[in-house]
Amino acid sequence: MIPELGHFCLAMAVAIACAQGVVGIAGPTLRDPRALAAAPLLTLMHFSAILLSFLALVWAGVVSDFTVENIADFSSAQTPLLYRITGVWGNHDGSILLWCLILSLCGAAVALGGRRLPASLRSRVLGVLGLVSCGFLLFTLAVSDPFTRIWPPPLDGAGMNPILQDPGLAFHPPVLYTGYVGFSVAFAFAIAALIEGRIDAAWGRWVRPWALLSWCFLTAGITLGSWWSYYTLGWGGFWFWDPVENAALLPWLTGTALLHCAIVVEKRESLKAWTVLLAIATFSLSLSGTFLVRSGILNSVHSFAAAPDQGLFILVLLALTIGGSLLLFAMRAPVLAATGIYAPISRESALILNNIFLCAIAAVVFTGTLYPPFADLLFGIQLSVGAPFFNQTVLPLTGPIILAMGVGPLLRWKRADLLPVLQRLWLAGAVAVLVFIILTATKHVIAALGLAGGAWVVFSALTDLAERIRLFRVPLSQAFGRLFTLPRAFIGAALGHIGFGVSVIGIAAMTLAVQKVIVLKPGQSTTLGGYSWTLKDIHDAPGPNYSQRVADVAVSDNGHVFMTLHPSRRFFTAQHVITSDAAIRTNGFQDIYIDFADEEDGGAELRLNRHPGAPEIWFGGLIMALGGFCSLSDRRLRVGAPFRKRLPGGATV
Repeated sequence: MIPELGHFCLAMAVAIACAQGVVGIAGPTLRDPRALAAAPLLTLMHFSAILLSFLALVWAGVVSDFTVENIADFSSAQTPLLYRITGVWGNHDGSILLWCLILSLCGAAVALGGRRLPASLRSRVLGVLGLVSCGFLLFTLAVSDPFTRIWPPPLDGAGMNPILQDPGLAFHPPVLYTGYVGFSVAFAFAIAALIEGRIDAAWGRWVRPWALLSWCFLTAGITLGSWWSYYTLGWGGFWFWDPVENAALLPWLTGTALLHCAIVVEKRESLKAWTVLLAIATFSLSLSGTFLVRSGILNSVHSFAAAPDQGLFILVLLALTIGGSLLLFAMRAPVLAATGIYAPISRESALILNNIFLCAIAAVVFTGTLYPPFADLLFGIQLSVGAPFFNQTVLPLTGPIILAMGVGPLLRWKRADLLPVLQRLWLAGAVAVLVFIILTATKHVIAALGLAGGAWVVFSALTDLAERIRLFRVPLSQAFGRLFTLPRAFIGAALGHIGFGVSVIGIAAMTLAVQKVIVLKPGQSTTLGGYSWTLKDIHDAPGPNYSQRVADVAVSDNGHVFMTLHPSRRFFTAQHVITSDAAIRTNGFQDIYIDFADEEDGGAELRLNRHPGAPEIWFGGLIMALGGFCSLSDRRLRVGAPFRKRLPGGATV
C-alpha cells in the first residue's frame, strides 16, 4: 500500500509541477495578483508530493519490501540499515527520484526565501523550475518508475553493490546532486530575466547566493567522491579522468566562472551576456553529465546502465531544455549590452581572463569525454582518451588561472596599475620561486611547477588579507581586531583561493609518490620510501554481511615500528563478490597506504604506497567549500539588492 501511495504522489507531483510552470510564467503577463500568489503555493505543494513519494520508497527499502522491483534488485535482508536507506539512491531509478526531490526543494527554498524578490520575477523563476521538474518527473513515471511491482517476490533481494556499501558514498550522491540541481535556480533566474528583458545589479545580487550555494555543495561533493575512490577502490589514486568524474568537473568549471561573472554584474553591471550564458551552460552541463552517464552513452565504474527508451527520453529532454534556453538567449541578446567601461588592466579584465581559461578547460574536458563514444556511434571508430591527454591539455591552461588568482583580487575595479600590485606580492613571488628552485634541483619539474603555483596562490591570498588588516603596520592586537570586522564575503573569497592553492600543492606533491606491488609471506619484509614494511600475519575476521581475510602489516623507520595497518579482502556472500579494503594512516601531510590485492601460496599480494601531500588535496577542497559557506553568511549576500523602480520617463532610481 505504501509504494502505491508513493506512486500516486509522484503522479500528483507531475500535475502540480505542470500547473506551477504554466501559472508561474503566465501569471506576470496576466497581471493577476492571485496568479502571482499561486506560484509559491503550488511550489510548496509540489515539494510536499515528491517528499512523500521519496519517503515511501525509503520505507520500502527499510522494511525490505521485495515486491518492489527496485528494492529486490538493489537491497537484501542482510544489508545493514544505513545501506538499505542509502541504497534507495544507489541505483538508476532511485537516483532520478532523488534528483527530482532536490530540484523541488530548490523551488521551495526560492518560494520561502525569495519574498524580497519582485513578485513577477519570483513567479517566473518558480515557473521555469516547475517546467524543468515536470520534464524530469515525466521521465521518472514513463521510463524510470522506482515503484514497479514484481510478483511473486523473491525471498531475499540481490543486495547492494558491495563497492557502494561505504559511508563516503552513502553521503556523496546527495551532496553532489545538491550542487548539480542547485544550479537550476541560477538557470531559472537567467531564463526569467531573459523573459522580462531586464538584467542589472539587483539581478546579479539575487543570482549570486544561489550560484555560490550550489558551488559549495558541488565542491564538497567532488571532494567526497575523490576521497571515496582513493580509499575504496584500492588503486591509490584520487582522480582518473573517469567520465563520471569529468561530468562533475564540467559544471564546477563553468560554475566557478559564473560566480565571478555574477560579482561583476553586481558591482559594475558588465558581463551580462557572460553571466546569463554561463548560468545556462552550467545547468546544461549538470543535466548532460548526470543523464548521459545514466543513458549508457558514457560508461564508468560507478555509472548506471539504462534501457534504450530511457536514453531517447533523456535526449529529447536535453534538446528541449538546452535548445530552448539558447534560442531564448539569442532572441534577447540586445538587452544584454554591457553598460560598464573598464581598462585592460583592471579587476574586470582579470576576471574575464579567468573565465576564458576556465571555459577553455571545460571545452577540452567536454571534447575528450564525449568524442570517443560519439566517434564510435557515428563512424565506428574505437578510441580511448585517458589521463595522458587530459594532463597534457588541461595543465598548460591551468597556469594562467593560477597567475591571475594571485594578481586579480588586488587589482582595483575599472582601472588599476599592475606595478604596485606586483610590488605588494613580492613575498608570494619569492616563496614560489624558492620552492621552484629547490624542487627543480631534485629533477622534479612538474612537481616544482605545481608546488610553486600552489604556494603563489596561498601567499597571494594571505598578502591581500594582511593588507586589509594592516598587519605589521598597526599593533598586533589591533590588526586581529580588524580581522573580525572584515566582510565575511571577502574572508570567504580568500579561503576559497587558499583552498584551491592547498589542493594544487597536494596534487603536485602526489606526483612524488612511491609505490611497490609485491608478494610477501608472513615474516618477510621489503623497503619503500625509506621505510621497512613487514607482513606479520594473515587471518580471518567476521563482518556484518561479509567474511574477510585481514593482513597485518607493520611499518618501521630505522628499526622502530611506528604503525601497524590491517588491509583486508572482503567476500560478500549474497553477491559472491570480492572487494578490497585499503588501510590508510595519515599524519596530515602524507599517507601510508596499503591495499591487500590478492592471496597466493600462503602469501599476500600487497600494494604499498607512500603518498606525500595527499591529505592536502581534500583539505583544500573542504577549505574551498568552507570559504563559500562563509561568504554566504555575509548579510550582504543574504539580503537582496534594492529593486530599481522605473520612472515614467524611463529613468531608474
